[in-house]
Amino acid sequence: MIEKIITLLAGFIIATISRIGYGGVVLLMAIESACIPLPSEIIMPFAGYLVFTGEMELWAVALAGAAGCVLGSLVAYYAGAWGGRPVVERYGKYILVSAHDLAIADRWFQRYGDITIFAGRLLPVIRTFIAFPAGISKMRMGRFIIYTFVGSYIWSWGLAWIGMKLGENWNTLGGYFHRFDAVIGVILLAGLIWYIRRHFNQRGN
Repeated sequence: MIEKIITLLAGFIIATISRIGYGGVVLLMAIESACIPLPSEIIMPFAGYLVFTGEMELWAVALAGAAGCVLGSLVAYYAGAWGGRPVVERYGKYILVSAHDLAIADRWFQRYGDITIFAGRLLPVIRTFIAFPAGISKMRMGRFIIYTFVGSYIWSWGLAWIGMKLGENWNTLGGYFHRFDAVIGVILLAGLIWYIRRHFNQRGN
């Protein structure tokens, strides 16, 4: 089932980039960064393959990927900034999110916002959703854009470079990189279990 989904996504990604070129890279990476899990692990390696064939330039592909990430991240940021906090304050208890958690998020982004956004952009899965909590915490826009762009450029360049180097074997990249997604998923699951137990322990005290 998962393989079929990845195949369908890969077909959509290939068709979009083949038809629109750099604009397709911008569009697809914007979708991924707007909290819609469209895998950049397929988008950028295919763009790198087109670098291999001479249809694109590596620096321009990475720039397009980073620009798309910034655009999509702004959508997620403002979704968090304009609607995220009131919704979480009103309904957060039903998903185990408290006012205390929001206060922690505020302090986290005030103290470590730069490195949080930068590092998050280099991690599978996490990079797709990192902009929303930044918006809730009202991270300063200038820094948010800069660190989103820098982290996303490195990520986009790295994946495109691998696609370029592997050339005709680029189809194998999707499954390879999604192994990292599985590892991240296990880590997130363990974190979620700890998070739920902490909340129930707090209620019991």
